[in-house]
Amino acid sequence: MEKFVLNDGNAIPAVGFGVFLIPADDSTYRAVREALDAGYRHIDTAAAYFNEQEVGKAVKDSGIPREDVFITSKLWLQDYGHDAARKGLEISLRKLGTEYVNLYLLHQPYGDVAGAWSALEEAKAAGKIRSVGVSNMTPNLWNKWVPQFDTLPAVNQVECNPYFQQRPLRRIMAEKNVLLEAWGPLGQGNAKLLTDPVVLKIAEKYGKNAGQVILRFETQDGIVVLPKSTKKERIAGNLNIFDFTLTDAEMQALRALDTGKGSHDPDAPGVGDYLLSAFDVHAND
Repeated sequence: MEKFVLNDGNAIPAVGFGVFLIPADDSTYRAVREALDAGYRHIDTAAAYFNEQEVGKAVKDSGIPREDVFITSKLWLQDYGHDAARKGLEISLRKLGTEYVNLYLLHQPYGDVAGAWSALEEAKAAGKIRSVGVSNMTPNLWNKWVPQFDTLPAVNQVECNPYFQQRPLRRIMAEKNVLLEAWGPLGQGNAKLLTDPVVLKIAEKYGKNAGQVILRFETQDGIVVLPKSTKKERIAGNLNIFDFTLTDAEMQALRALDTGKGSHDPDAPGVGDYLLSAFDVHAND
């Protein structure tokens, strides 16, 4: 497994296993166990995914030493503000059954972001978080919030795939050596992307499927990818991307697919209020 070094010196596996929208009905537990058996050592969850407990149980039951598994979780808007963020983190740690998380993110960039960030910085100093980061920050939101932080985020987790490559955002982040993590790295199953002639031509050359080519393109371009699947074969296949290297010409051909448009616009009016009212992350605590 390839790794990237974050701006705080910690290393992060280039491929993580995402569990967004996998139900907490034993499905998350089974999927994470299969991912760990396949060789994943990076699991990405969140309070708002409602499956932290199954992730933690799967990691524990795998028998893999805790220090060998990189676990990410995220703080939901409901717990923003300094004191609320401290409590939100403690709940995540309890559900995950761990004394620390490797990476903890502010899941959405709205509300008392600065207050929540200060709590994360304190938790990092106390050893409860190894690295801290943000998520869904556009260039506008980055420039609004990050200058208020005492320390820089290690990552920004955003929508990213070959049709939406986040080039303006990446230029801003590169100035501070902040890593981009891609949610929806396969375009959330976008059939057009997965059958794009450019992608399929490269896939045929290397004997890979379209998803593997896309994930290799992204990791080779310096992006951490978080593919999700509940199918055993696909889980394993999404990790089998390090036995080939795309040429410069192939990288340029894939970069040329960028449309600059994604499916989610964090800058749209009312997004923060909508997300805050969407559900209660502590309803079942």
